Amino acid sequence: ALLLAALLLCTTAAYAEVKIGQVEYAAHGKSCFAVMTVALDGDTIVAAHIDEFQFLDAASAEGVPNSSESFGKNFPEGKVLASKVVNNGMYSTNMVGATMPLGVGYKAIEAFATGKTIAELEAAIDGKSKSEMIDAVSSCTLVDTLGYLQGLLAAAKAANNQTGYYTVYNKTGETV
Repeated sequence: ALLLAALLLCTTAAYAEVKIGQVEYAAHGKSCFAVMTVALDGDTIVAAHIDEFQFLDAASAEGVPNSSESFGKNFPEGKVLASKVVNNGMYSTNMVGATMPLGVGYKAIEAFATGKTIAELEAAIDGKSKSEMIDAVSSCTLVDTLGYLQGLLAAAKAANNQTGYYTVYNKTGETV
């Protein structure tokens, strides 16, 4: 969806070059990992996406594909590796001190990063402490806002450092 959104944003600009950067990032430093994705047009972030993965209760969480197959056999007993985005409702009910669902916080952070250049995002978070960034992003009260923004910055830098060209095909095989 992020790639499609980035491509649609660039259809009005002739031959716009959009690069996609994606990193696995530990926004919390423990217990889960995030996949941070950024679409970059020049040095400007035109789309951003956050998802995190954590072992959650198998009885109440929807696991990643193949969790119930051989891939899941080595998971901790009673747990599945799960996307927090897919399990937003269930996960959000367990967030201590949160004033809104996790997905709302992610969307606010993604919106905060979108439209900024790499330098602007870097300046917005440079030297800030974790506590300074809580509530610094409108509509977000996640305690790890700084970690999420650092992850999106890392993804933007990864996109900016890419070389090469890619051809993207849609389901009918047409070149996009």
